[in-house]
Amino acid sequence: MSLAVVHSRALSGMVAPPVRVEVHLGNGLPSFTIVGLPEAEVKESRDRVRAALANSRFEFPSRRLTVNLAPAELPKEGGRFDLPIALGILAASQQIPSGALDEYEFAGELSLSGELRPVRGALPMVLSSTGSGRTFVLPRESADEGGLVNGARILAAKSLLEVCAHLIGAAALCGPARASCQAATAYPDLDEVRGQAHAKRALEVAAAGRHSVLMIGPPGTGKSMLATRFPGLLPAMSDQEALESAALQSLAPGGFRLENWKRRPFRAPHHSASSVALVGGGGSPRPGEISLAHNGVLFLDELPEFGRRTLDMLREPMESGGVAISRAARQVEFPARFQLIAAMNPCNCGYLGHYNGRCRCTPDQIGRYRGKLSGPLLDRIDIQIEVPAVPLEDLNGVNPGESSSRIRDRVEKARVQMLARQGKENALLTTRDVDKYCVPDEAGATLLRKAISSLGLSARGYHRILRVARTIADLAGGERVTAAHIAEAIQSRRLDRTASVNTAFQR
Repeated sequence: MSLAVVHSRALSGMVAPPVRVEVHLGNGLPSFTIVGLPEAEVKESRDRVRAALANSRFEFPSRRLTVNLAPAELPKEGGRFDLPIALGILAASQQIPSGALDEYEFAGELSLSGELRPVRGALPMVLSSTGSGRTFVLPRESADEGGLVNGARILAAKSLLEVCAHLIGAAALCGPARASCQAATAYPDLDEVRGQAHAKRALEVAAAGRHSVLMIGPPGTGKSMLATRFPGLLPAMSDQEALESAALQSLAPGGFRLENWKRRPFRAPHHSASSVALVGGGGSPRPGEISLAHNGVLFLDELPEFGRRTLDMLREPMESGGVAISRAARQVEFPARFQLIAAMNPCNCGYLGHYNGRCRCTPDQIGRYRGKLSGPLLDRIDIQIEVPAVPLEDLNGVNPGESSSRIRDRVEKARVQMLARQGKENALLTTRDVDKYCVPDEAGATLLRKAISSLGLSARGYHRILRVARTIADLAGGERVTAAHIAEAIQSRRLDRTASVNTAFQR
């Protein structure tokens, strides 16, 4: 038989559509052609496959060889098609039987020696193939990753020869190790941060309600230390959350590492990161930092140093929990339900209002520095707090404060309460939900009306105060939002001022 069909998968965002690798041997001068919208990596597979077959002691047919990757309109990229192309050539040239190929799907990059290298996106491919009824054959390193999917039928191979031996019945392939992966708990502990009781309380509220946070303070006050310890306050990941995060990380160039299973992602890109690096994109769209932080934390240090256009691209994902990347030939969507933790200085030099006489920034310089952050972006950050310099007595104190585990226990209890009441965290409440679940008592409503008048709150800021107040009430075990909860929530909106943002940091 001069025609063979092998099943594989492409990647299109989080989806891995099926691809039929059709190999035909025809008469004519020897040639090797790949069609079906292949990108450069796929076209280069011709040389890798030829060398791998030769070094595995197979015969490369001296005939007109045509490989079609169907459907033709779907772009194909990466080296994952090396293995199915090689098997198609062997089946079409009758060096291996073609009857068993329909029971499997294959993906793997071939080295010149015939060894199999891991491929990007193994987890999304396995997730997409679970309903096909076929067994997925993957390189050994990628098979361990795919084994995280419950119920998936996976075989692990080290080389092209092992795959062929399995197909002819000489030596059966084994499944992945499926080692028991436990949630990593070695997060830095919050009790290592001295002082900053107000900031720690704000992070506790943020962890309970899934709110975003902006910390403003001079250098050396512990903003980065607080941010890196924030994941330790979050509840343990569910299996579904862990699978979503692992699938997104599998699409990144570094891939997913098994030791990070059920560990909250913590992404901290440098402020020189481009819009594509932060949000995602490229010719073959890949997830950016906001998607790689899905179900975890995105920490943006030195927030005003990021490009304003880059930061404003966060506004829609912060509301919707996803990002759609459109290109002329394709459109993909990535989830991006992250918690934003940001940090900034109060001025260019960082010492405004601190260390008497040290700041030399003019009002115009301060205004330009803070003007790098757009109002609509700041309006979407639920909690905005000041992180002042730590007094010497706190640095020398022997009481380290509460540990992350104790705070996490309160966070988990509050989340159980809010999930039982409304089915989602408070930061995700819609306007209709706010009107239903965040109704303050009479004193709280009066205080909120005064805040609207004096602070000039937008409608979005008004609803965000109510959401934060609802979280504070849940942490206290209260059924009703009271004036005390409203007052604490108002204090967490440091940048909501009618006169000038510049007065927000003055004491």
